[in-house]
Amino acid sequence: MEGDPVMECIQSQLVAGAPELQQTNNNIEAETDEVIVSTQEQAILHQRLLYAPEDDERVSSEQVPVLMDDEFSSDSDSDIEPDLPPGLDGAAFQSRLPANKLTRQEIDFFPDIASGSQSAIMEFLRIRNKLLQAWLHDPLNELTADKAQSIANIPHSVSGKSNLVLRIHGYLSRYGFINFGVFKQQNPLEGKMPFKVLVIGGGISGLMTARQLQYFGLDVSILEARDRIGGRVNTFRKGAYSADLGAMVVTGLGGNPLSVIRKQVGLQMSKIRRRCPLYYTTGEMVPRERDRTVELEFNRLLDTVSYLSHHLQVDQLNGHSLSLGEALELLIELQEKHSREKLKEHLTIMSSLQLELKGIYTQIKEIQMKLKEGQERQRQLLEAHGNNPNDIDFIKRSTEQDLYQLFQQYDTLHEQRQDIENRLDEAEDTDIPAVYLSPRDRQILDWHFANLEFANASPLNVLSLRHWDQDDDFEFTGAHLCLRDGYDALPKSLSKGLDIRLKTAVTAINYSADGTEVIATSTESGCTNTFKADAVVVTVPLGVLKAGAITFQPPLPEWKQQAINDLGFGLLNKVILCFEQRFWDANVHLFGHVASSTTSRGELFMFWHLSFTPVLIALLAGEDAVKYESLPDDVVTAKAMAVLRSIFGDNSVPEPKETFVTRWRGDEYARGSYSYIASGSSGNDYDFLAASVSPTRAGSTVPRPRLFFAGEHTIRNYPATVHGALLSGLREAGKVADFLLGASYTPRPLSSSAEVAQPPVTLSELI
Repeated sequence: MEGDPVMECIQSQLVAGAPELQQTNNNIEAETDEVIVSTQEQAILHQRLLYAPEDDERVSSEQVPVLMDDEFSSDSDSDIEPDLPPGLDGAAFQSRLPANKLTRQEIDFFPDIASGSQSAIMEFLRIRNKLLQAWLHDPLNELTADKAQSIANIPHSVSGKSNLVLRIHGYLSRYGFINFGVFKQQNPLEGKMPFKVLVIGGGISGLMTARQLQYFGLDVSILEARDRIGGRVNTFRKGAYSADLGAMVVTGLGGNPLSVIRKQVGLQMSKIRRRCPLYYTTGEMVPRERDRTVELEFNRLLDTVSYLSHHLQVDQLNGHSLSLGEALELLIELQEKHSREKLKEHLTIMSSLQLELKGIYTQIKEIQMKLKEGQERQRQLLEAHGNNPNDIDFIKRSTEQDLYQLFQQYDTLHEQRQDIENRLDEAEDTDIPAVYLSPRDRQILDWHFANLEFANASPLNVLSLRHWDQDDDFEFTGAHLCLRDGYDALPKSLSKGLDIRLKTAVTAINYSADGTEVIATSTESGCTNTFKADAVVVTVPLGVLKAGAITFQPPLPEWKQQAINDLGFGLLNKVILCFEQRFWDANVHLFGHVASSTTSRGELFMFWHLSFTPVLIALLAGEDAVKYESLPDDVVTAKAMAVLRSIFGDNSVPEPKETFVTRWRGDEYARGSYSYIASGSSGNDYDFLAASVSPTRAGSTVPRPRLFFAGEHTIRNYPATVHGALLSGLREAGKVADFLLGASYTPRPLSSSAEVAQPPVTLSELI
């Protein structure tokens, strides 16, 4: 890599941070009086928590927390609802739509509007946004077509515009922008449409799909292999204790459909406090400045790999595709090399100055000797010829000229000596670090890396360098929240009134242009049942698809199977620890444990407290999530307790009353935690996974979509999240209904609105 302009450009992005890092380290080494709680940029869980600093809060590592009655007190709507743009703009924002332009989906479904005048487009947007606003104002009651006409304030006599209102209302309702979740239908349909739909999987996406299809009047059944609903949303409950084993954070309500469902079913949410003190394995709290400086370097590294991959278009080295982790380690290696080179250069300069100074001292000594000799010679001559005034004058003139020249040389050398000594003093006062990261700096950096592995459910060395964060622009706004009664309150609410067949494991799906046949086995009796349907929505986790647990006949198209193979499906595990009383700071909802080595950085690196009861949730991320899954519960629990006692002291941490260790990889109905973009994959794979499979009849060219797919692994803009799973369910319900019931809101032929069995080439979110 020597002389490589790309590497030089990369290094130039980083080197500016090294002096600040070292200076902060020097300042920290001198601190002995107090430490201030550090706060972290949290790339938390697939929900990506971002915590800001709180400089005014200080916590001693010796503090014993006190139970506070208001620790999880109810937050008012003003506390948890995000600030939205006013009026119609805010309604569009909350619905994830641009207020002042058509989405790609709207252009597709309303070509007559899209190709019309600007005034026609603006009228469409006005009506659309007013209907969104009305729904968000009262999500407990169905927004009917008649009410939509009234809201749009267009007389029935104006048939063209009146029909447009009905079309917009139909579209918004069909694709779950309005009339979704748990609401009162004003005019429930009598009976069901003569179409049967099977939803495979009773997680959030499956429940949302089924609920919406049932609202559309279709006959829907959910086939769920487990003995419970919720999928990867599961809450541990034992006595008074509770803890979320899977999803546990709502990442803001600004744009989040959970904001609507919260109001519909009364989900109780509380803000998660932002402070996250970090502790070394010795129990010392990480000083604020050291953590912030390392965090700054962490962000600088991420910015640089982004620059490397997106601007320089570099994602390979010597023909090898670089992962995010490999790129980060390469940059650290370059910085370490740069630090060594700077130190070598500094020492070389000092050595050169010392040699130069030594030479000057030698010259000064020689001149001093010459001066002494000249003065002695002058004395001897004067003694020998001192009786003759003319001789004395001649001797003085002849010898003093030589002495004068020696004095001039001495003065010059003296000035040079002072200059070099000043430069040496300055060089000695300049602290050039021998390394880029001290051992403790690297430990803190590894904590941030573990947090990033937590966010992606994956070791960094398998994440795509270029695409790992492709969904960042779609994060919601507002405070990050927890559900005070457990996240399982959500699937319980969504499941009411649905036909759900528990303990029914689907093993095969046969499909053709004429319909589908689903073969399932009872996990209780072992009996096999066959279900027939007009359409099937597959919502099982990506891990189940990867494992080939469901056989498709005919096999899935190559582009679909390739996406299943390429997209990553990661792992995050938790250790639930229930205590008789709290021994940690009641004001802290999470704290971090900084591991002693890179290889163990994800080992119990963070503890959460999000419950009314004294319960801690310890996280296992990255390679450690995999490693710990093979260990017995008592070993895992003992390791977690050892970490807590290293932080709070042996005498402060009692034995837990209850424990639970998750093993999501070993769960045959999950096979992991959530999706990530693996090296060699991209956001396009989410689109491939979302695309329906549409066989054609013999002799026909018209595709008939029969297989539909939903889940967090099928939604490009919101992957690895509960809200993403929910939105994917709304999307697929709309697609299924379009195929089976028709799309009255669009003038285009239904056949053209159905997806064909070809890999999608554009974003599926249509915004």
